[in-house]
Amino acid sequence: MIMEKVKAKKHLGQHFLTDESIAKQIADTLSLEGYDNILEIGPGMGVLTKYLLEKPTTTYVIEIDIESVTYLGEHYPKLEGKIISKDFLKYNINEVFENKPFAVIGNFPYNISTQIVFKTLELRHQIPEFSGMFQKEVAERICSKKGSKVYGILSVLAQAFYDAEYLFTVNEDVFNPPPKVKSGVLRLRRKENFTLPCSEKLFFSVVKTGFQQRRKTLRNSLKSFQLSDNLKLDTIFDLRPEQLSVEQFIELTQKIEANAV
Repeated sequence: MIMEKVKAKKHLGQHFLTDESIAKQIADTLSLEGYDNILEIGPGMGVLTKYLLEKPTTTYVIEIDIESVTYLGEHYPKLEGKIISKDFLKYNINEVFENKPFAVIGNFPYNISTQIVFKTLELRHQIPEFSGMFQKEVAERICSKKGSKVYGILSVLAQAFYDAEYLFTVNEDVFNPPPKVKSGVLRLRRKENFTLPCSEKLFFSVVKTGFQQRRKTLRNSLKSFQLSDNLKLDTIFDLRPEQLSVEQFIELTQKIEANAV
C-alpha cells in the first residue's frame, strides 16, 4: 500500500518515491553478500525501508529530518534502536557499525548525491556494495566509460574501486513532488582487489587535477606536478583525461610517482 502521507521537503532536495514496485526493485538490487548490515540514507517515510526490513539482514536508517524520524519510529517497530538521526556526510558511522562491513542504499537527495558517493569511497574498506537512485545524468556519469562526454572524476574514482552498473531508469511521475528530470538506479560492487598499486592520495589528485581542465592534454593540465622532462615526452601526456581508462589513470599515477622531480 502506498504511504498515505508523503511530505515534500524541498529544502532537503528530496523527492519521495511513491511507487512501491520500484521501491521493491531497488531493495532487490542488493546481493546481501559479504555483510550483515544495511544502511539506508534518507529513508523519508520508509517506502524503500519497508522492503529492506524483509531481508535477512539488519537494516539501519540515517535521516536528518525530524518529522521523518518521528514517522519512521511510529510506523516501523523493527527499526527500534536503528534510526540514526544524523547527517550522513558529517556523522562518524562507526559509532554504530564499529568497523564492520555494511551496504549502502537509498533514494538519494539530488543535491548531495555526489557527496554521498565520495563519502562512500572514503569508507570503501567497509562498504562492499552500494546501490540506489540518483538523478539520471549523475547515475550515468558514475557508470560511464572513457570516451563518453559525461566521463569524469566521479566515474574514474568510483570505478577504481567498484564495478559500476546502470540498472534502470525511473520516470518523474512516481515521485512527490515530481522532479524535473528522470532518475537512474545503479549498483556498485566492490572489486575483489580494491587496493591500488600506487599512492591512492596521488591517484585522487591526478584524476581531479586532470579533469579540472578536461579540454587540455594531460601535459598541460598536470603541469603543477612538476614532471621531469623525460616523463613529459611519454605519449600518455598527449591524451586528454576523458581518453584514459581507469587502468591508464593508475598507470599514469605510477609514472608520476616514479619520475616526478
